[in-house]
Amino acid sequence: MSMRRRAGKSYIGWLQWSVSGVGTVLLQLAGATMLASGSVGAAPPAPTLPLPASASSPTLPAMPVMPLSYLTADTVPHLGRPISNVDAAAAGMTIHADGRGLPAGGGTAAIGKTVFAQQCARCHGDGGRGGSAPELVGGAAPLTAKRPDKTIGLYWPSAATLFDFNWRAMPMDKPGSLSADEAYAVTAYLLFADGIIGETARMDARTLAAVKMPNRNGFRWIDASQPANSR
Repeated sequence: MSMRRRAGKSYIGWLQWSVSGVGTVLLQLAGATMLASGSVGAAPPAPTLPLPASASSPTLPAMPVMPLSYLTADTVPHLGRPISNVDAAAAGMTIHADGRGLPAGGGTAAIGKTVFAQQCARCHGDGGRGGSAPELVGGAAPLTAKRPDKTIGLYWPSAATLFDFNWRAMPMDKPGSLSADEAYAVTAYLLFADGIIGETARMDARTLAAVKMPNRNGFRWIDASQPANSR
């Protein structure tokens, strides 16, 4: 490459965009030319990168579509496991605020205390007083406060939906692993610990539905009617 030098000047590369036509963009990039002294001759031609001649964004190639006939027992991924009849029945069960849908079984606070210590205390703390997960009993600030306590008596308008949550979603690392009896017992223990029922009261489909939660009238019923037993 021939080069005439110009004193006192040095240039390191250059970048040039040129637009022509309807959105045709050419990117021209020249290599570095070092100039120390003298004058400069013409740089060698730089490569260009043409883009689609379109005013809109570049058109991506169409993705191939796999026909449904390809999905057979031998080609689909074998993920998960078949659902058992017990799991299917639990998943399809709906428990209402008035107690409709509650399963058979029952339990007391005395039994629930043991279940809570084994399954729940590692997150919610001893006696439900709080740990890495929120406290469940002993709250004083109502839901209308700036920093409300979302404990059992202040947060849940229905004991039946409290049972439903415990049964389906707890413990957090093994949701749905509690039996109906264990869920009734844990619910009874939490209700007792928050001063809502007595320690010996047995909670089942009939008695749990009859429990009147302290803040049952602190909610606006939007998509469901307020249960008669909570008025």
